[in-house]
Amino acid sequence: MGFFNFLTQEIAIDLGTANTLIIHNDQVVVDEPSIVAIERASGKIVAVGKKAMMMHEKTHEYLRTIRPLKDGVIADFNAAEGMLREMIKLVYPKKPLFSPSWRMVICIPSSITEVEKRAVRDSAEQAGAKEVFLIHEPMAAALGIGIDVEEPVGNMIIDIGGGTTGISVIALAGIVCDQSIRIAGDEFTADIMEALRRYHSLLIGERTAEQIKIQIGSALKELDNPPDDVPVNGRDLVTGIPKQIMVSYQEVAEALDKSIFKIEEAILKALETTPPELAADIYRRGLYLTGGGALLRGLDKRLTQKIKLPVHVADDPLRAVVRGTGIALKHVGKYPFLMQ
Repeated sequence: MGFFNFLTQEIAIDLGTANTLIIHNDQVVVDEPSIVAIERASGKIVAVGKKAMMMHEKTHEYLRTIRPLKDGVIADFNAAEGMLREMIKLVYPKKPLFSPSWRMVICIPSSITEVEKRAVRDSAEQAGAKEVFLIHEPMAAALGIGIDVEEPVGNMIIDIGGGTTGISVIALAGIVCDQSIRIAGDEFTADIMEALRRYHSLLIGERTAEQIKIQIGSALKELDNPPDDVPVNGRDLVTGIPKQIMVSYQEVAEALDKSIFKIEEAILKALETTPPELAADIYRRGLYLTGGGALLRGLDKRLTQKIKLPVHVADDPLRAVVRGTGIALKHVGKYPFLMQ
């Protein structure tokens, strides 16, 4: 049996709406956007990840780009399976002599339904997994930040991803209460596109809006060290000619205001349903922000003002979930919350 164990390789996957990350041997080996480019006629995958992202919204009639995940769950099964398979190939750039059989831990949103869970498991098995374990994202995020999840102390994790924001209270290696809303990074991007269309009559694409969000995205209209205005190129809706305007972080903060307000509401709602003993722990420990949305400038400050509790942003919040998934992979037998 020992020889065959050598052929079983372990990987941890964070299958996100915006980015997919894979950990192998404690190293993040794949960190790519969750997108595939497919030939329309043959259905053949032309590119995945960064390469496909370069093509996004620039394709002609024979090519199309698909984001297989929407709101944290698989929306296009075939594309998701193809993307997973290609991403797993990136773990070993040189083709190995025997193709290994994989044992995978994949993280899923905590609000996921049984059907959606099946879709994740099936696409992983189609992509070559022998054993698939599933872990809830807030759990993985807590492990990734370095919280001891098994102790009888409450911790609140707010994971703002691409498709969903998950707000969970964790104690004794389980999720006690949980709120999930489908307002997150993608929604922020859409807000920016809408604001520029409304106030500047400028039509921009998803990728440009994403760049604006990363460069000057902010949750507050007054920042201590504000970023410079950025030039934005797009199409003028009045004349139809491409033009450039300068956009400031205040405008972006204004655009994102409504969505962030909804996230605040969801956090308050989650705190209302928390048992009093755990609420006492959260008062002492504060809230932890993870996921790409945690990188929004001034978000921690804004939440602190609203909720009057300390808010901590994890170091490298983008990779907190995949790090936690990697830790769970090493202790597959130890943690009861891994779903077979």
